[in-house]
Amino acid sequence: MYGVVLWADASDTKAVIWCEDHGNLAYYTAAEEHIHEGPTLDAGDLIQFELCECADFRRADNPKRVGQGYAPELARNLRGRASDVVSPRPEPRRATGGDNVVPFPGVLI
Repeated sequence: MYGVVLWADASDTKAVIWCEDHGNLAYYTAAEEHIHEGPTLDAGDLIQFELCECADFRRADNPKRVGQGYAPELARNLRGRASDVVSPRPEPRRATGGDNVVPFPGVLI
């Protein structure tokens, strides 16, 4: 599987990866015994990895960097698009008196 690193912490050797299949994100954590053997991943890196579908998350194993800095703006662009997709709920309208009529501005009767 290929993916782009959205977030990485080099000191903990952890990363969150957006997968090419556009499914759930994958998570990478170097095993304690291999913590110094894995690649240092940075946000925006294109990687190839083995995907393990665990019970409640996807795990990336054996990552290999294919392109350093492949998509450095991807995480920021996704955060910006989140506001386009998820808009705040409109406040419920309160009834005014016994009136049951909803006004339509610009409509002449």
